[in-house]
Amino acid sequence: MKRLLGTKKLLKIYIDTNDKHAGEPLWQAILKEARAMGLSGATVYKSVSGLGIHSEIKTAHIVALSQSLPLVIEMIDAEEKIKAFLTKLDEIMEEGLVTLSDVEVMQYKHKEHHA
Repeated sequence: MKRLLGTKKLLKIYIDTNDKHAGEPLWQAILKEARAMGLSGATVYKSVSGLGIHSEIKTAHIVALSQSLPLVIEMIDAEEKIKAFLTKLDEIMEEGLVTLSDVEVMQYKHKEHHA
């Protein structure tokens, strides 16, 4: 698959591990919607610490089972697919930060998936 090569859009979504949509973790709802809309992929990063809009420092503690930590979700795809996804994201995301920037995809390789 070579469709990702060239100038594409990088969507970054900054949310919290405790954010929810319709009773499920927001990050899962976002991934499900990205898959349903046919985006090329998405990666969720869990941070160990962060400072958010409310000026609260959130840090991971080994003994804590349930922590409120920042998450970043990244997606790279064609501009039209990302912009269509942003419309749906606006419906399911109540708070957080979303950024969009240009990226140049130089290499994209993957093994064939056999279902």
